[in-house]
Order: sequence, then C-alpha cells, then structure tokens
Amino acid sequence: MSTTAAFTSDKDFLAGMYQKMLTIRLLEEKVLQLLMEGEVPDLYPCAGQEAVPVGVCAALRPQDLITGTYRGMGHMVAKGADLKPIFAELYGRKTGCCKGKGGAKHLAAFDKGVMGAYAIVGASIPIAVGLALAAKMLGKDQLVACFFGDGASNQGSFHESLNLAFIWRVPVIFVCENNLYAASTPLKTSTAVDHIAKRADGYAIKGLTIDGNDVEAVYQATKEAATRALRGEPTLLECLTYRYGGHFAAEDRIGWNYRTAEEIARWKKQDPLERAEIILKDRFGWSSSEKKMLEKGIREEIEEALEFARQSPPPQPLEALEDCYFEMDHNFLWRWPE
Repeated sequence: MSTTAAFTSDKDFLAGMYQKMLTIRLLEEKVLQLLMEGEVPDLYPCAGQEAVPVGVCAALRPQDLITGTYRGMGHMVAKGADLKPIFAELYGRKTGCCKGKGGAKHLAAFDKGVMGAYAIVGASIPIAVGLALAAKMLGKDQLVACFFGDGASNQGSFHESLNLAFIWRVPVIFVCENNLYAASTPLKTSTAVDHIAKRADGYAIKGLTIDGNDVEAVYQATKEAATRALRGEPTLLECLTYRYGGHFAAEDRIGWNYRTAEEIARWKKQDPLERAEIILKDRFGWSSSEKKMLEKGIREEIEEALEFARQSPPPQPLEALEDCYFEMDHNFLWRWPE
C-alpha cells in the first residue's frame, strides 16, 4: 500500500478538505436522526469513508466529471453540490436535485459534474467510460472519475470497462472505495485477489493501493492519475477504507451482525477526520476554536438546508412524466418523442 509524505504547505487547502469531510460526517448524522424519526425513508451510510471522495474531488477541476454509487451523499458534497437540493431530494420535493424522483440512492448535480449515483452495483463504471469516450471524441479537456465499491470489482461491467478504457485510451480514473465488505460479504471470501488494484495488470493499466483514510494520500494519487488520464492512460485506485455504519441505515436495528466490535474500533482509530485534524494542528497550529467555528457554520448550513426542504412543495403527479425518454399522448399510449 502506498502513502504520501506531507505534500502541502497551504493551510487553507487542507482545512478546506477537512471542512468537506466534516460536512459529510455531520450531514449523515443529521439524516440518520431524521430517518429514525420517520422524516426521510432511507440512507446508505458512508461515515468513515470521507477521505476518499474529498481527496479525489479536490484533485479534479470544475469541468471534470464523476459517477457514483447509492452511497453517494459524500460524493455530492465533495464535488461542491449545494446541501439544499440534496435535502430536498431526500424529502422527495420538487426542489430536489432530481426533482424528488431519485431519493438518497440516485443523487446527481450536473452543474457540478456529478453525473449520477447508481443503485445497480457496478453501473457507475461503464457509464464513466462512456462519458470519458464522449469527452475524447468531442475534444474536451475533461476527465471522469468513477466511484464504486469492492463488491463491484467482481461484476462483469468492471472488467469490460477496464478493458475498453485501455483499448480506447479514454481519460478515466477508476476509484474503488474498498471498505472490505460487499453488503455483508467479506472481501476475502468473494474476491480472488488480496488487493483489487492487482486487477489493473490484466488490462494493461496502472493500479495502486492507497490508504483511503489519508486525505492527502488520496489527493496526491488522484493528481498523478489525472495527469495520466488526460494522456489517455486510465488508472485504477484502490482506496482502503471502512464504513462505521451498516450497509444500510437500519442494519443494526434488525440485528444483522457480521463484523466484530473490535474490528470497528480498530478502524475508528484510523478515522480520516481525526487524522486530518492532527495534521492541521501539528503542521499549522490549528486551534480548537477554529474547529468549533467551522463546525458551528456547518451545522447552521445543514439546518438551513433542512428547513428549505421541509418548506419546499412536493412534485405534482403529472411531473412524473417529465424528463423521461418516453412521453404519453392524450390517449395514454407510449410513443417515441418527436
């Protein structure tokens, strides 16, 4: 596993990454509270994995694109999406980022380059290759970063996509958020290799295994991968990380236990937020008062976004027919749009 030495002397840059990681953590805590109170229907937690999306997206440019998974709230925040349409989407309101039609598992923010979260395991991977191919054919100065879990690396779509990415020389970065479990199935019982990055060798692309709880390491590896991607050289980044919560939010309540308390505690000692905070203190003399001010501002932003969602109107029934590939005529027969 590769790590990086301290790479930045820019306090504001590192503090900005920490702010986004903290926003993801506090946002998820709030949504989990709302879920338990019956205000929102579902959530697939990502607490513990914050350094991966934040480190990756910090290395991308505004015009670069990402695709993600149903655990995509962190990807949205990392790419700079506004919290208001995220909350509105969770509430099924027409002001949501997908007009209330997608919910927690299908978040998107096209204006920020978030080209969708996909609930089908592995679906984000070929879509990313297609987007990268389009960028290449159109002559755009643009690359695509694709997020997926370790379980997706066993899907045919993963292998087909890596193969085509090399053949077509498209500007894409494959980012595996390896949290060691595909739902409840341990990686070691379902995957033939001990490190997913090794699978890059079979498709003649570069593969790296990095510490996914070190936001600086993720950032640096992605910066280097981005340089290669723009030359038409794809990279597979395997980011070793861990989710503290269940595969889905209600997992603990139904007694679905497949991990030990010792394992969870061991990974929490490598918490990405705490590690970034230590660096800020040691390298830049970051104070506890700075942290408190930052946290206060984030909590206020979350509450403002929540109130926006609660006050937003729901979509009207006929709006379900908008933004579709098909549309209905007055006789309610399906027809191709003209």
